[in-house]
Amino acid sequence: MPSVQHASSAVHQPPLAAWVEASVPYLADLSVKPVTYNPPIGTGVARRLGNYRDFKVRIHNARPIAKDLSLDRQAFVLTQHETAVRDFYDRDEIRRVYDPEVEALVKRETGASKVVVFDHTIRAADRGVERGHRAPVRSVHNDYTEKSGPQRVRDLLPPDEAEARLKKRFAEYNVWRNVSHDPVEMSPLGFVDSESIAPRDLAVCDLVYEDRVGEIYIGVYNADHRWCYFPRMTREEVVLIKCYDSLKDGRARFSLHSAFDDPSSPPNPKPRESIETRTLAFFD
Repeated sequence: MPSVQHASSAVHQPPLAAWVEASVPYLADLSVKPVTYNPPIGTGVARRLGNYRDFKVRIHNARPIAKDLSLDRQAFVLTQHETAVRDFYDRDEIRRVYDPEVEALVKRETGASKVVVFDHTIRAADRGVERGHRAPVRSVHNDYTEKSGPQRVRDLLPPDEAEARLKKRFAEYNVWRNVSHDPVEMSPLGFVDSESIAPRDLAVCDLVYEDRVGEIYIGVYNADHRWCYFPRMTREEVVLIKCYDSLKDGRARFSLHSAFDDPSSPPNPKPRESIETRTLAFFD
């Protein structure tokens, strides 16, 4: 029975290390303007321009300090979140069941008065593109910029409502979840503590799709970045990542994250399967 296998594998898991050392792809400098060309989902992998290099970083196990983390300081938090979704590959079930769950979660964690769930991306480390999904992203990045954050509001809301909402605080949060019944063993997600990010570390990158051009931030290497992750994430846990905040009062406004190869993974790790859900949160 699956439950017996899960319990057995958990018993034999080695203790978690305080930190691991891994390589993550940063921009080494801005000698080449970063541009990412994204093909339609399931048709190929992204093509990136830019002076990327792998840098070794120390990535700390943040589980012992999870309760001390804040969306307004570090820009990411781990929280327990049960879901009634049976099949995360069923788009109709995602719309009917998961969207309301995520909306309630983001309201609970942020105090927002309105939350709009607007995008889901399934990532699979095993033949993700062949199966019509995307592969884990291996570049230090943030999903929105000073320009593209407000633009997303205008893209998604009626014009009058969008302009009214833009006059008050709003934020964009990603909700990241393991959709497998096994803990994450391959390509976990690492996060940079936003308090260690300097403005010069965020480089605007054009994101080119078939039908539009967007913007994201790519991380420029800074040895002062403090990296964290939550090893062996289960299906009942989610990470909220703040990717944009309109308030400029000293709180975290942007973040950086990337998938990486965890050297503490077992020799034959189970391929990661995850879903990231993008939301806009509006505050009165």
